Amino acid sequence: MINKLSEAYGRFISALALLGCLMLLFMMLLIVSDVALRNFAISGGPQGIGWSNEVSEFILYAVTLCVAPWLLRQGQHIRVDIILQALPKRVAWGFEWVGDLLGLACCLVISYYGVQATWASYSANSLNIKTLVTPEWWSLVPLPLVFSLLSIEMLFRMHRLWLAERGPRNDAVSAA
Repeated sequence: MINKLSEAYGRFISALALLGCLMLLFMMLLIVSDVALRNFAISGGPQGIGWSNEVSEFILYAVTLCVAPWLLRQGQHIRVDIILQALPKRVAWGFEWVGDLLGLACCLVISYYGVQATWASYSANSLNIKTLVTPEWWSLVPLPLVFSLLSIEMLFRMHRLWLAERGPRNDAVSAA
């Protein structure tokens, strides 16, 4: 049962990572279009895309959030494991648990406070006023959602650790 949930969840976060890739492609096309319109003026046409910087900033943030759960599942997040590789296997396995529990706790805390900040922004009708005027909560809502997804992945990660051979994880190992 849990393996089927984990597989389905893996497909979901893979789709989310693909969405992040598509957003990155859109951002690249947006920036190229903006630069081209500013440098190759078309008579009577736009002289650039005024909102491209703001949208690009948000997309960069959104791409990071969309890809984070997938990176965690793949073991491609930043990980310093040289000490784990040098420790006895059972001790390293214990430290893997400590790291996962701390990661889960951090994700849950960020989710909780992200919801609080998003709700406060929504309740106060706070606005981001730049070239575009948007409700502030639009930029805040992805944070608790993604950290909730990261929390779920941490649980699946701990389940995989429990079932694995006692020792450090083999994903993204930096030292042999």
